Amino acid sequence: MRYKIPQSVLVLIHTPALRVLMMRRADSASDFWQCVTGSKDEEGEPFAQTARREVLEETGIDATGPGCHLLDWELQNVYDIYPQWLHRYAPGVTRNVERVFSLRVPTGISVTLNPREHTHYRWLPWREAADCCYSPSNAEACLLLPRFAGAGLNA
Repeated sequence: MRYKIPQSVLVLIHTPALRVLMMRRADSASDFWQCVTGSKDEEGEPFAQTARREVLEETGIDATGPGCHLLDWELQNVYDIYPQWLHRYAPGVTRNVERVFSLRVPTGISVTLNPREHTHYRWLPWREAADCCYSPSNAEACLLLPRFAGAGLNA
């Protein structure tokens, strides 16, 4: 078995008006809504490459496409891995380092979910997106979005 690398990305996809793409996880019995997340494929994979790959895999969006802008917030979250997912990591690994990015996309961009990962999606204003997040790091990223997007709170 190949274990997951405990280094991942969180990518907050948003429109210029700060509407955030939220997706419902396919492997959760609860109402687990989140942004794009995913682990490095290899230890040396740059976080930005991981972010672009995970966005494409989970949403079908090309982060290098027209009108798209990927921004590394240069923030990292360190958190305990949820117990139900510890089996994915090497024995003794209990914490993950998550690098935070945002991806500004044009309004109306097409989203094609990977059905193995997510079942539904919706675009929400940034405050509402924060309220529906299961993960505290996802919620915090939503609340920080206006600062990093360079937009006012009324956007």
